[in-house]
Amino acid sequence: MAINLTKGQRIEIGLQKVGVGLGWDPNDSSGQDFDLDASAFLIGGNGKLPSDQHFVFYNNKLSPDGAVVGADDDTTGGSSDGDDETIQVDLSKVAQNVQEIVFTVTIHEFDVRKQNFGQVRNSFIRIYNALDNEEIAKYELDEDFSTETAIEFGRLYRRDGGWRFEAIGKGYQGGLQTLVSKYS
Repeated sequence: MAINLTKGQRIEIGLQKVGVGLGWDPNDSSGQDFDLDASAFLIGGNGKLPSDQHFVFYNNKLSPDGAVVGADDDTTGGSSDGDDETIQVDLSKVAQNVQEIVFTVTIHEFDVRKQNFGQVRNSFIRIYNALDNEEIAKYELDEDFSTETAIEFGRLYRRDGGWRFEAIGKGYQGGLQTLVSKYS
């Protein structure tokens, strides 16, 4: 049975291969497609990317250690009843210099399209066993991000020789570049 997480809640993962599904439904009010993009930042002990290749997104779909495989880019958003984009993680392959993996969603061309997360509903991140697709935990963003264009949904992090997941739900303005600047 899956755990419904609240903001800030943490759980132990206890799996080797996990899928991270991210989903959302755009409001139809803007008249344009919502191109939301899932990304993963593999962070070292100093809170920064060890290299540019440790940023997994639509233009770099594989981490240097082969542990994180990025999502196919869903350029229209809300195209399914489930995950819109999925990132695969093999925790046994994550390099030792990586202490956490932060999962984000940003709005592509938010400034041109005049879009923000206030126009998106039913946003969630879920962790599931990649071997049998059993859902382990789900965090549904119930906050109203009226002006934000980038959100940290959650993170996997090392703790006591294992991996845990934390539901974050923190929004930013400035889109993907804001997160890249934060972790570079």
